[in-house]
Amino acid sequence: MRQAILDLEESRIREVANAGIGRDDVLAFWFGESDEVTPEFIRAAAVESMLRGETFYSHNLGLPQLRQAVADYTSARHPPVGTDRIAITSGGVNALMIAVQALVDPGDEVVAVTPVWPNLTAQPLIMSARLRCVSLKPMDGEWKLDLPALLAAVTPATRLLIVNSPNNPTGWTLTRGEQQAILDHCRQTGTWILADEVYERLYYAGDTHNACASSFLDLAAPDDRLVVVHSFSKSFLMTGWRLGWLVMPAAMTQQVGKLIEFNTSCASVFTQRAGTVALERTDEVTPRVVAHLRACRDTLIPLLQAVPGVQVRSPSGGMYAFFRLEGHSDSLATAKRLVLEAGLGLAPGDAFAPEARGWLRWCFASNDPQRLVQGVQRLRQWLAAQAGG
Repeated sequence: MRQAILDLEESRIREVANAGIGRDDVLAFWFGESDEVTPEFIRAAAVESMLRGETFYSHNLGLPQLRQAVADYTSARHPPVGTDRIAITSGGVNALMIAVQALVDPGDEVVAVTPVWPNLTAQPLIMSARLRCVSLKPMDGEWKLDLPALLAAVTPATRLLIVNSPNNPTGWTLTRGEQQAILDHCRQTGTWILADEVYERLYYAGDTHNACASSFLDLAAPDDRLVVVHSFSKSFLMTGWRLGWLVMPAAMTQQVGKLIEFNTSCASVFTQRAGTVALERTDEVTPRVVAHLRACRDTLIPLLQAVPGVQVRSPSGGMYAFFRLEGHSDSLATAKRLVLEAGLGLAPGDAFAPEARGWLRWCFASNDPQRLVQGVQRLRQWLAAQAGG
């Protein structure tokens, strides 16, 4: 077994969840997914595909119809993108791993902006890269980018910069000016940018119906050293389907197809049929999802802000409240205790970065906002019991 694999830390989110999975008395907000089932017409497209017998391999890069749907969907929100820049993958995490495999050699330097979903920092380590992390800075409960520090960290020795915006877990979202500065700097250093933009549509500034966070695609030339990752999981309520895509320079696409062959061969055809329908009828799904998540956010955040000892700000993007709990600096231990003693399932901050050890992540993508209210009540009661003890 490679030492790089032996050295990988297991998911601390899973570590907490394993303590509570199967317990009916636990309100679970630890995973990054909605508890709402995928819309019926998307499920029906997959069923119809299977009934037609579409149970065989497809092209490594995906069905032509889905690649065109992705190109149309992307071009409607950003500068035009052709199908020659699109690859379909078996989930967003698969897209990220394939991108890292394509770009990183052992010993290469990779810079990542943290706190971040742990897969993004684990993947370069799997490739035996040298990982450097540049942390967002918490200011009154809101995490912000130290842009000069990030630009100073990215040098001509940096092969790849990994940025997730809107960010999981903090909700931090890059501004257009920050993206331009990062892109200009990486052009000078020759550094590739891997942009995880899976939460792009879960953005709460401006018009809910057309909400879309700023993307590197809005600024980049088609041949820039930029790879953008997307997923059907969040915006289309399709976490379990394992379907995502990559947008990249056209010269890279055929090579990525080879990597897909040696990873998964292809995404399943019936899953791709469902994804095609989801994109073609996005206005029937995503705006409603975003509006509901905004309502969930606006339910949870004020309740948390009213809890003594909680420090939290309303996120501009994503589906998480990321908060500090005064007097509880070990978030892993706190999260485990909350499961066992309060029936409340949250993700520990140190799953995302050491600097977030005193923080907790609460996924507010709940089909029933009343569960959020009940969760805060359980947190209040638990904190009161700690103070009384």
